[in-house]
Amino acid sequence: MEPTTIMAAASVAQGVMGFKGNRAAARQAAAVGEYQAQVAENELILTQRARRNQEVSLRRNSERLKGSQRVATAASGIQMSGSPLEAMKDTYFNTEVDALRIQYAGSVEEANAASNAAMARMTGKAQASAYNMAALTSVVGATSAMANFRQQQTLLGQRTAAYDAQVGFQNRMLALEKSRYQKELSS
Repeated sequence: MEPTTIMAAASVAQGVMGFKGNRAAARQAAAVGEYQAQVAENELILTQRARRNQEVSLRRNSERLKGSQRVATAASGIQMSGSPLEAMKDTYFNTEVDALRIQYAGSVEEANAASNAAMARMTGKAQASAYNMAALTSVVGATSAMANFRQQQTLLGQRTAAYDAQVGFQNRMLALEKSRYQKELSS
């Protein structure tokens, strides 16, 4: 097999392997992006559960505090009015403010987790696009190398033919000169 044919085959093989490798990397990048998005979405679910449990715990503790306040007020023998009622009201409103803070913090964390999931998907897609472009570049590069190889072969063939024609012409001219000298010598 000729070395030029081997070089052409190697160029095509390199292009095909580059294409396949980059396509596989593109699929892997998309899968990694999707996995990271799923992890972020799972964190979102866990955050929601934790905030819900935190709010339930806050309300449960608040109910215990209110119960203790009622028992203390009843044990003292006074009516639930005035300062004891104000203390109950403060407990209730403070609980609601704390619950709202928990809900707000939860919504901020949920928004962060949702945007992290979206960002992971977009990053995976962008990386996959880059690898797909590299795959196409591999094919274009191999095609270009093959075209260059063919062009070089054509040029070599043309140069060889021109050289052969020139050598043939020179040989004919030498043969004519030789025959002319031989005619001159024989005359």
